Amino acid sequence: MSASSTPSRFALILGFATIYLVWGSTYLAIKIAVETMPPFLMASGRFLLAGALIAGFIAITRGFHATARQWRDNALIGALLLLGGNGLVSWAEQKIPSGIATLIISIGPVFIVLLDWAVQGIFKDGQRGSRPNLATFAGLALGMIGLGLLVGPDVLRTGPESLDTMRIIALVFACLFWSIGSIYTRYATKPAEPFTGAAIQMLTGAGWLFGVSLVCGELTDLNVAAISTRSLLAWFYLVVFGSLIGFTTFVWLMKHSTPSRVATYAYVNPIVAVFLGWQFAGEELSSRILVASAVIIAGVATITVAKNRKTLATPPRQAVACATSAGETNSASPKSRTR
Repeated sequence: MSASSTPSRFALILGFATIYLVWGSTYLAIKIAVETMPPFLMASGRFLLAGALIAGFIAITRGFHATARQWRDNALIGALLLLGGNGLVSWAEQKIPSGIATLIISIGPVFIVLLDWAVQGIFKDGQRGSRPNLATFAGLALGMIGLGLLVGPDVLRTGPESLDTMRIIALVFACLFWSIGSIYTRYATKPAEPFTGAAIQMLTGAGWLFGVSLVCGELTDLNVAAISTRSLLAWFYLVVFGSLIGFTTFVWLMKHSTPSRVATYAYVNPIVAVFLGWQFAGEELSSRILVASAVIIAGVATITVAKNRKTLATPPRQAVACATSAGETNSASPKSRTR
């Protein structure tokens, strides 16, 4: 998609459809990948390959240009989104049930809306941040209610004895780090060209993740022969769809839409995950799930059509480019769910 400051309605719809559908599928891919691959090392390799491919393409087609400040800013964003967001989600999904992980990761939109409101109060320049209106809060509430219907019964059946407290806390912090990185992405000054910035974030994010992997002893404990074909295929899926397609689309949307609207991916991703489980893994698709999906979609629609006169009244500063999964943070991705 073009980095133009005036994207077409079709381009925006395509962008939202991409992060809704693609990142919804990365939850499953991350879960499969970490079955036999160390989480931080897995994520590091994923973003190293994706970032190198994007940087190489840019260098060949138009030259790779970035100032020292742009490298610094994007390295910080890479740490927030890819290490703090996606890395923590990958680590947590080793032991946290998917229903609980999905519910916790989906509080991301609340963080993003509140942080964007805080930015407005801090800078007070009419260009950065926005005050959410009642429709936005109503949409957030509908989204949380729908998520409760979607995964709540499963959470209750799981029982507290199966929960790993540290990984639950890690998921909450993953949402927070992804949200901070997303807001910084939108409002940082003198940014790099979006996809150049995305490449820098992936490359530096891979470095942050690799450093943590070393500290955790993942490299010394790695048994390449034990990596299953299933995990390897999931890893390649994350590289192509979660990072090259999903993460860069997220970067582009954070430049051209409002944070509260972009954050709606966190409500839609669980619906996608449930339907993929039904289609490919024979999982349940009950009337409760259909009702919950309808409530979530209503919440997303409410946020999307909410009108805020101050939002984008002045074209936003070109965002520092920020894929992701978490994908699955997703990157909040994070995967913030960095995915």
